[in-house]
Amino acid sequence: MGQAQSKPATYEDLLAIPEHLVAEIIGGTLYSQPRTAPRHARASSSLGDEIVSPFDKGRGGPGGWWILDKPECHLGFDIVVPDLAGWRRECLPALPEGAYFELAPAWVCAVLSPSTARVDCVEKMPIYAREGVCHIWLIDPLLRTLEVFENTTAGWLLLGAFENDDAISIAPFDAITFNLSVLWVD
Repeated sequence: MGQAQSKPATYEDLLAIPEHLVAEIIGGTLYSQPRTAPRHARASSSLGDEIVSPFDKGRGGPGGWWILDKPECHLGFDIVVPDLAGWRRECLPALPEGAYFELAPAWVCAVLSPSTARVDCVEKMPIYAREGVCHIWLIDPLLRTLEVFENTTAGWLLLGAFENDDAISIAPFDAITFNLSVLWVD
């Protein structure tokens, strides 16, 4: 949740947040929230498991990506921490030495929770569009849904909405197919 401030938040303000919280600066406002709940973490970890081998490591897929959990992204004056993000290696040949990225990822995944859904959808999606993120995946582990969006000149275009145990093969990871049920806790 955001904190009321008289001046824009700084990186020093963000660093002062206790380590057990995730902190971001969006539109000059400092946001912090607790680490993710188990269902949220399970969905994020399971998705990473499905795409890291074929896309980051090139095992059973084309490779050519860096896929990371909770990377700190400095995008203009905003600092955001998506649940998962991916950079094409042709655009980012090596990982930065510092603690954060200044290049926007090509793909972002937000695992929605009741406390973060508004910020993820209303606050962050326009930042990602502005910075040229090509695709966003929104996962809701409570509803067991995945929505996939592509950044177009007209705005975010919904490419598909999936649920429960649908088989998924969609941009930018359409070189593989996996069953959505692997993301959910039974």
